Amino acid sequence: MSFSLGIVGLPNVGKSTLFQALTKNKVDAANYPFCTIDPNVGVVAVPDERLNQLSVMSASAKIVPTTIEFVDIAGLVKGASTGEGLGNKFLAHIREVDAIVQVVRHFSDSNVIHVGGKIDPEDDKKIINLELILADLETVTKHLSKVISKMKGAYEKELDQEKIVISKAKDILEQEKLLSQVAWTEEEFKILKQLNLLSLKPIIYLYNIAENDLGKDLNLPINSLSICAKLEAELAELDASEAQNYLQELGIKNSGLTNLIQTSYGLLNLITFITTGPEETKAWTITQGTKAPQAAGVIHTDFEKGFIRAEVINCHDLLKAGSWTKAKELGLMRMEGKEYTMQDGDTVHFYFN
Repeated sequence: MSFSLGIVGLPNVGKSTLFQALTKNKVDAANYPFCTIDPNVGVVAVPDERLNQLSVMSASAKIVPTTIEFVDIAGLVKGASTGEGLGNKFLAHIREVDAIVQVVRHFSDSNVIHVGGKIDPEDDKKIINLELILADLETVTKHLSKVISKMKGAYEKELDQEKIVISKAKDILEQEKLLSQVAWTEEEFKILKQLNLLSLKPIIYLYNIAENDLGKDLNLPINSLSICAKLEAELAELDASEAQNYLQELGIKNSGLTNLIQTSYGLLNLITFITTGPEETKAWTITQGTKAPQAAGVIHTDFEKGFIRAEVINCHDLLKAGSWTKAKELGLMRMEGKEYTMQDGDTVHFYFN
C-alpha cells in the first residue's frame, strides 16, 4: 500500500522547488504562475533505518521500502473554484490524493514575485482553504438536490440519513469551515467520503521558510511544519552521507522529507510492518488498527483468504536476538490469530493454506 500527498498552494510559494528536491525529479520551476500545467508525480522511498538493519541480519538480496507518492499540482488562485487561473482542472487532481500538503510562503525574496503582492502566510492559507470549501459547497449542493429528488418516491431510511449528513456538511461549508475540522461519526464519514470532498481530506501546512529561520521557534499552528525548500534542493544534490553530514553541521536532526513523511503517517493513521528473509527485506504500509488477516492480504489476497496464523516479533527484539532461530529459542516469537491487531515495527511471517 502506497499513499499520495498533493502539494498545493498559491503560485510562487516554492511548490515545484520542493517537489524537485523531494523526488529528485526535475520539473519546470520557472518564476511565473501556472508553470506546472500537468500534475508532476514522483514516487519516493520512505526512509526506514530498520530495513537496513534487518537486511544485514537476514543477508537479504534486496531491500524494498514502502513508498509515498507526491503530486505537484499547479498553483491555485483566488476564484479557482469558479474557473479563475487554471481552475477546476486542478481541484480535480486534489480529489485523487489521500492528504493535502499546503505549501505556505514564509520567506521573503524580492526576486520571486508573490501573486498577492505581499508575504502573508495566514491570508494565503485562507485563500486556498476557501477555494476548497467553495468547490465542496457546489458538490454537496448538487448531490443534496439529487437525494431530495430520489426521496419523492417511497421512504428509504438510507436516503433520509444521507440527506441529514449532506445537509449538515452544507451548513458547515456555508460557514466557510473545512469539513476536516468537524468530528464525524464513522457512518457520517462513510457517506461523505463517497463524494470525494476536498476539505474533508487531512491537511498539513508546510511553511516554506528562509535559511536564516532554520532552527528558530516560529510558533506555527497545529498540523504545521517548517521546511526550507532551498536547503532541501541543496541536499538533493548530495549523496546520503554528505547530506547527513550537512544536516549535522546545521544542527538539524532530520531532513524536511523525513519530517513530512513522519507527520503524514500520523495524520493518516498509518503504520509499517516488515517481512524479512534471504530473498528480501520489505516494508508494508497499513492503517492503524488493521487485523493480521487484512495485513496479510496487503501482500497477497490469497494470504488473507487462507490465513491460519501469524508469527510475530517486534523488529527491535528480533535485531537484539540476532536471528529468527535465536528469537524463538529466547521465547520472543509470538503466534497470533485472526483477531491480532498489527503494531508498527512488527516483523511477520504469515501462515496460510
